[in-house]
Amino acid sequence: MTFWILAGLLLVACVAAMGAALRTDRAPADRQDVAVYRDQLRELDRDAARGVLPEPEVAAARAEVARRLLAADRERTAGSRQGWTALGLALVALPTLVVSVGVYLWIGAPGYSDLPLQARIDRIEEARAARPDQASAEADVPARVDDSNPDMTRMAAQLREVLEGRPDDLRGWRLAVQTEAGLGDYAAAWRAQDRVLALAGEDATADDFALLAELMVAAADGYVSPEAERALAEALRRDPANGTARYYRGLMYAQGGRPDLAWPVWRALVADSRPGDPWLDPIYARIEDVSVLAGYPTPLEELPQPRGPTAEDLAGAASMSPEDRVEMIAGMVDGLAARLADEGGPPSDWARLITSYGVLGRTDDAARVYAEAKMTFTDDPAGLDVLARAAEQAGLTP
Repeated sequence: MTFWILAGLLLVACVAAMGAALRTDRAPADRQDVAVYRDQLRELDRDAARGVLPEPEVAAARAEVARRLLAADRERTAGSRQGWTALGLALVALPTLVVSVGVYLWIGAPGYSDLPLQARIDRIEEARAARPDQASAEADVPARVDDSNPDMTRMAAQLREVLEGRPDDLRGWRLAVQTEAGLGDYAAAWRAQDRVLALAGEDATADDFALLAELMVAAADGYVSPEAERALAEALRRDPANGTARYYRGLMYAQGGRPDLAWPVWRALVADSRPGDPWLDPIYARIEDVSVLAGYPTPLEELPQPRGPTAEDLAGAASMSPEDRVEMIAGMVDGLAARLADEGGPPSDWARLITSYGVLGRTDDAARVYAEAKMTFTDDPAGLDVLARAAEQAGLTP
């Protein structure tokens, strides 16, 4: 009721303001019959023609009657304008009333009390806490086991039989996880991974818990259940930077009506990612909508760009075999090179690319990029120093 009272008062105020703009300031005077004044003018003309009145008196009387005639005509016009003012006010007020009430009934919620932001958040969190569990979610997902490969199906069945007799075989359960996931039986895969965690105990890693959550989400057809949420929490407790766990945590918030929490999680993850990381494509598919719902509309081109390999990555790669080193770094380096070619970047990114080429033994590419970067940052002495140090690390002569 309070809303309707306030809305009505606001409408009255708006109509009053419009009425004041339309209202005329002329006050009605004593109305005279225009026809009487015209008859008086004709009578004066007749008296002048008969010579009853002298000409000066006739002129003065005619002027006075004409003045009164004009005044009466103006008053009549003012009255007409006042009538039009009332009509104009009605034409403005009625559509305003109809449109405002209609729009409210269309997009509003008549009868609902006010719902402050914190109250809405509390309701969302209550609904999220009461959301379906893993078993309920899986019950709604049709079976999708791929039995098109008889050998794989037979091997999986044999492995299940072996594990029945060897329930503490950690290596066997890890193999079961891969086998069941390969068949598309994600429900069996996450249960096998749950057994892996039980056997690993305190030695279970963040990746182990992240894999459990990922398999649960796959078994529930993309839904992040409370059980998967607990697995994600364990993964992030062990490694707050775990990319898989951060992605699914953001997805959980997006599904649960909390874009305000999903947005910062995904934005930070994109900034910390490397080109080619598996969660980037699904994030890019949804993050624009999430940013709008969170109140920070951000197009994809304004998001942080995935970074190239860090110094720690390169140091770790230096101890690998040449084959492993190429496999680890090549994708990241190619992504960094493509981004710098298309969009450019600060001297630190160019220096990282030069150093990466040096680790890969591609000194010609390192020299080419160094020459291009020097041309780009000719007027930046500090940037040139950064590039020179990177060239030295890559085995070049600055």
